Amino acid sequence: MDDQARPAIADVVANRRWLVLTGAGVSTDSGIPDYRGPGSIPRTPMTYQEFIASTRARRRYWARAHIGWGRMTSAEPNATHRELAHLQSAGRLIGLITQNVDGLHGRAGHRDVIDLHGRIDRVVCLDCGDRSKRSHLHDRLAALNPGFADREAIAAPDGDVMVEDTASFLLATCEICNGRLKPDVVFFGESVAKPVVQRCFDLVEQAEALVVLGSSLQVMSGLRFVRAAARRGIPIVIINRGPTRADDLATIRVDGGCAETLAQLSWRMRTVSGSPASSISTSALTSAATSVTT
Repeated sequence: MDDQARPAIADVVANRRWLVLTGAGVSTDSGIPDYRGPGSIPRTPMTYQEFIASTRARRRYWARAHIGWGRMTSAEPNATHRELAHLQSAGRLIGLITQNVDGLHGRAGHRDVIDLHGRIDRVVCLDCGDRSKRSHLHDRLAALNPGFADREAIAAPDGDVMVEDTASFLLATCEICNGRLKPDVVFFGESVAKPVVQRCFDLVEQAEALVVLGSSLQVMSGLRFVRAAARRGIPIVIINRGPTRADDLATIRVDGGCAETLAQLSWRMRTVSGSPASSISTSALTSAATSVTT
């Protein structure tokens, strides 16, 4: 980001309360790969229709997820998660919607996060609706499939792990009704619950600016809120590595990393407002190769 671009963003959002929408690019610094960023490996996640259609598909998903769960649980909040929690505490944010399912915003201390696509650390029964902890299911699967989690596999988060021979994997069923278990996340082809969507639209109505971090906005579940913000005429700032589906709606568009750009933006806002910027480290101010369009 060049020096002329930085104050432009600060001028747009400094005196406004933001609604933040985050995507997979926010969690890449925590070691969780994104789906569509530069250099990301091709992935074909299981659809909701495929998951519910057969025991074979569910076995394949849970076998892979049993191995991939370790990467999800070892991930820690990064500088972006922590800075957003700080901005919330400072009263800068009206709300935060995340398309991520990793729970890292909450672990960084962020309150009232809207988990648009659910949480991977929970499990739901498709038959009776009971919800339980993923860690408990992991222990049950480990008991049913000793040593399976140690198999060689192409590393990826949760159900995207690539592993051969899942046919022998034993499934666990709901402890309440013996029904089918699914991670409590929104799969591709599945709809976000209407009350959750309405809460997000309500926040768009209250926001004075929308800041999108680390999302290509390729799916409508997030894009619709950017379009709603555009209809309201509030400023839209998009920070993402690579193009997004809403670039034409952005007031300012930054092609760069979330952590360094957000750190620079926060520093500029403190400078503009006359507040000390000492809480941002020198290393965090290192610029990335970015471009801005207005």
